Amino acid sequence: MKICDDEQRIFTNPLPAQQKNKTMSQQAVIETFMQWDRSIVQNDATAISTFITDDWVIAGSNGITTKAAFLSDIESGKLTHHRMDSDEYHVILHGSTAVVISKGTSAGTYDGQPFSLYEWSASTFVQINGKWLCCVTMLTPAA
Repeated sequence: MKICDDEQRIFTNPLPAQQKNKTMSQQAVIETFMQWDRSIVQNDATAISTFITDDWVIAGSNGITTKAAFLSDIESGKLTHHRMDSDEYHVILHGSTAVVISKGTSAGTYDGQPFSLYEWSASTFVQINGKWLCCVTMLTPAA
């Protein structure tokens, strides 16, 4: 796993000692991202919604999906995840905006069909009332 910051841009394998060197904001963004992944694997639409803005969208090879459509698919069971993890992270922080670029696996079922995707994801977070929320996610296949 790699983590980026404003000064160095890249850290490798964030061990506890390395995390102490990060700003509180960088740690909060990383932790938010990981908690969001865990809520997706739990298939908990209510929990997932607490990590994304009302106007959040996700863009991928099938086009743009809104927050409402994404959460509806999860609530109905049309979309389920049993894996959502990243083996590489890049976090770029500028004030109250952060971009998290990650590479990892998303796996589960969609409309009853299994899927497992190894992909790059770019998610933009904004800090609202002290909390980091994602406002857009872009996906592309990883090699």
